[in-house]
Amino acid sequence: MLSLHRNICMCVASAIALATGSNESYKTASSPFPVSAVFADTIINNNIAFEKYGDPIVTSDTPSCIIPFSRAGNLIVIKAKVDTTEGNFILDTGAPKLILNMTYFRHYLSTTEDVESGGITGTAAANPTMVENLSFGPIKYYKAEADRVNLGHIENSKGIKILGLLGMQLFKRFEMIIDYEKSLIYLHLINKKEVSIYKSEMLNDTSAYHTFSINIMEDKLLTYGEIAGKKLTFIIDTGAESNVLDSRLPNKIFDQVNITRRIMLSGSGRQKVEALYGNMKNLKLNNLEMGVLPVLVTNLERMCFSYDRCLDGMLGFDFLSLHKIGFNFVTRKMYIWK
Repeated sequence: MLSLHRNICMCVASAIALATGSNESYKTASSPFPVSAVFADTIINNNIAFEKYGDPIVTSDTPSCIIPFSRAGNLIVIKAKVDTTEGNFILDTGAPKLILNMTYFRHYLSTTEDVESGGITGTAAANPTMVENLSFGPIKYYKAEADRVNLGHIENSKGIKILGLLGMQLFKRFEMIIDYEKSLIYLHLINKKEVSIYKSEMLNDTSAYHTFSINIMEDKLLTYGEIAGKKLTFIIDTGAESNVLDSRLPNKIFDQVNITRRIMLSGSGRQKVEALYGNMKNLKLNNLEMGVLPVLVTNLERMCFSYDRCLDGMLGFDFLSLHKIGFNFVTRKMYIWK
């Protein structure tokens, strides 16, 4: 980014669609943070309007609901409606808030001036606006802040029309369970009386799943793991098509990674960045061994500017889709079924 002030600059990322071969070119983040891997060239930046307006008002016709989803590659696609415009949105917990595709929302008024941001491959701009109404299923939001960016590269790579991204801010009052096998998302809007007591019936059999701690920091979903005795902090990103490790981690971490090839990452900027692709083993969450997972290795140094600490990597589709997985964003718990 041109200016990397914490609490002003937020993240961006890319859909990392990996294929066979070496020295190939893949879309990745145009911001410094390969966090919301859905947006190869997009910017999710500027939390000025968020501070002004706060979280959107959320209501639901029923506390619990089931939202069907389709897939575009490894991305979760949900039907949603912004004001009078209805279509495909990507569920992206790596995005801090609602993101709109500038192509279809160009006529919306700006709430602040554009903010120019950049990263690994160059610079781009986010244009903040305000959405009066957002809905999917029985869930409705009012006065939702959004950033407008160009998502044309996602549409081109996936071959479908994408109106935007549903980011972390929209789900902070929910329990969410994602069943990739059945293509269903189970949501419950937790009210104040339920904060300490609510648990889905799917969680009644405590022997069927493992429980882990999560944290939400600046609308980013974090969890904690360990490789080779070193504790690591990961962003959990439903919009990421690959896991990511920071190339600056100690060598003993990469003793657990089998590199299979080199690739080139390219975004909206002019530069291309070389990265490594392979398989990591011996990742533990608490005492649970996660087995062998595909991973992309690249430098995440600039993530440190946006947080109180550096983050060590990202857990995307290759991690999330292994089992049925759930999150209680209110009590900060993650559930992974056995």
